[in-house]
Amino acid sequence: MLRPERMSRVSVAGAKRVMTDVIETVHDLDVLHITEYDGSFEGFDPGDPAEGADDASDKLVTVRALESTLGVEPEDAGPTRLVTDEALESDLEEIREEVNELDDRRDALRTDIRNVEEDIERMEFFVDLGIDLDLLSGYDSLSVAVGNGDPNSVSTALESADAFDATEVFGDGNTLAAFAYPADDEALGDALVGTDFAAVDMPDGDGDPETYLSELRHRRQQLESRLSTVENEFEELKLDVGGFLLAAEEKLTVEVQKREAPLTFATTENAFVAEGWIPTEDVDRFESALRSAVGDHLEIDELERADYDDEGHPTEREPVEGAGDQAADDGAEAVAADGGRTVGPLTMSEGHPPVVQDNPGGIAPFESLVEVINRPKYTELDPTLALFLTFPLFFGFMIGDLGYGILYFIAGYGIWSRLDKPTLKSLGGVGMWAGGFTAVFGVLYGEIFGLHQLGEIVWNGHPPIHKGLQPHYVAFAQAWLVASLVAGVLHLIVGRVIDFANNLHHGLWDAFAESGSWIMLTAGIWLWVFSTQARGPKPEFMFTAFGSGEAAAIPLGFTGFSPTVGTAGLVLTAVGFVLAIYAEGGIALVESITQAFGHVVSYTRLAAVLLAKAGMALVVNLLVFGATLHEGEFHFIFFMDHAPNPDYVVFAGLVNGSEPVMIALGWLAGIVVLVAGHLVVLVLGVSSAGLQAVRLEYVEFFGKFYEGGGTAYRPFGHEREYTAED
Repeated sequence: MLRPERMSRVSVAGAKRVMTDVIETVHDLDVLHITEYDGSFEGFDPGDPAEGADDASDKLVTVRALESTLGVEPEDAGPTRLVTDEALESDLEEIREEVNELDDRRDALRTDIRNVEEDIERMEFFVDLGIDLDLLSGYDSLSVAVGNGDPNSVSTALESADAFDATEVFGDGNTLAAFAYPADDEALGDALVGTDFAAVDMPDGDGDPETYLSELRHRRQQLESRLSTVENEFEELKLDVGGFLLAAEEKLTVEVQKREAPLTFATTENAFVAEGWIPTEDVDRFESALRSAVGDHLEIDELERADYDDEGHPTEREPVEGAGDQAADDGAEAVAADGGRTVGPLTMSEGHPPVVQDNPGGIAPFESLVEVINRPKYTELDPTLALFLTFPLFFGFMIGDLGYGILYFIAGYGIWSRLDKPTLKSLGGVGMWAGGFTAVFGVLYGEIFGLHQLGEIVWNGHPPIHKGLQPHYVAFAQAWLVASLVAGVLHLIVGRVIDFANNLHHGLWDAFAESGSWIMLTAGIWLWVFSTQARGPKPEFMFTAFGSGEAAAIPLGFTGFSPTVGTAGLVLTAVGFVLAIYAEGGIALVESITQAFGHVVSYTRLAAVLLAKAGMALVVNLLVFGATLHEGEFHFIFFMDHAPNPDYVVFAGLVNGSEPVMIALGWLAGIVVLVAGHLVVLVLGVSSAGLQAVRLEYVEFFGKFYEGGGTAYRPFGHEREYTAED
């Protein structure tokens, strides 16, 4: 889990006459992550694609274009099928012609509809104007302009124009027709330039505009009916050929992969060398399959199994049987083979192997959260397990409600079970874990949708912990602040321990100086903070929240470390500080405060969000059910069998009316407030508790040890979904 799956670098070399068989076999195995040859070895060139690669690529582009035009989805696949080369030649061309013909008809109809809608919009203007079309044009002595504008400004502008003897403006509201005598279209346009007037083009025709408008609307109905017919034909065609297109795409994808594979090989006139990464556990199966396919006509070498440092060089190299001395040389020479000679291993790559994260099913969904930052490098410890152990814990602690937890779990399960996209399925799995922890903490807090009645049922009114929102339980709010600091110290130290393990390849002393210094700094500072040395300026609740007596929220007997421990903490801090400066230089002067102290304080957001979300739920329930305050505890009026002597009534509650009408209205408003309010809290639980927990993981925790930048494992092959084997 902490390390990725171990990878081996293998080399496959042989004569070109067996290259096609090798490609077929390797593709079927679907385990070799091929390293692309960069042309760095004298005498070797990248290979040429096999015959037919361009034709297969062109057909693949055509198939994908047809799928896009038809809107083909994976659920349109139907049963798996065998797609022959003849079908690709004949059926694909027929489908292409039919789809193009339908697409052309659809585009033409859509264009016609847009044009008619523009004509309708323009004609609606003339209907509002209320003047027959033949009265707006065809004059020898009059100039006419129609459009939208302010009638007063238009009339004033025309009356003041020297070019006209008489003018008139007709229309209703801002729909205007302006007439000017004598005719001078240019002068009319100039007069209207400075006014609030937008001209409208005159349509062809004469007579009543309402008649034209009716004809245009009828024309639009006809075009929409024809378009609907074409859309139905598209849908029928998609159902008929969707499965074939998906299968054809898969077949062509496989063909293109195989035919273009030589581009990644190192080749001579007669030989080829392919290199790549493979899970170590698959090496024997890989070699056995190739031997069965081509016999002894090629050389297969497992070059090495190794860890790699940040520069990509092996830090550990295990002897691998069969690799030979040639594999260990820097760029061992490959020799072409015709007359009985073979092709030796060629070292093409010394970079990081691709990363296959090795987490069991329950933990695997959290890989998606790690991927948001980046895939871990092969040399790094995989932080997925640490994320799995802390993220749901933080989230559940901050929300802590049985009702919300159940809803989060249901939502996560719905995403996980119904969606096929791996990333979304993973987020669904994370949601299930977060919901589960939220429900567990809800039981411990004795809360369901912010109501404390769960505590009455499960804990007989005395749940083991409280959120600390009520004045009577303020000691718990203080305890959670202290617990948040402790969680921060432990979390960050774990991050530094992981960093120590990652740095061991630099040597034990360097790892200790680089990572151990920060462990000592963090632990030392907070040992002193939680000690009674110089107790005066330190908050008193740090020593009482987990102490003993009435002031303790959780009586663990902790009243602070002794002054001796505080002194030891200062010594530890000083040693860590010196080591940090030795390892990182002057930057440690600043980071010693921001990271060892400030980043721990950042974890108090756990307690802050806990109280904020509890307060929001309390407000919603208080508005609906009403509450009294008695001896520092809230009591919801609606659920009380008898009212204790309250100190005062906080709010009477929407559902606690006395008159029938007020009761009905109160319940109606109460249900709306209750549902809407808790939905808001539910959503904000994700956007606040979720984001804050993620921030602590990414910024404070990951920042101590994680770089990322690993290469995804992409084996040469294809998992068939729509086609049967040829």
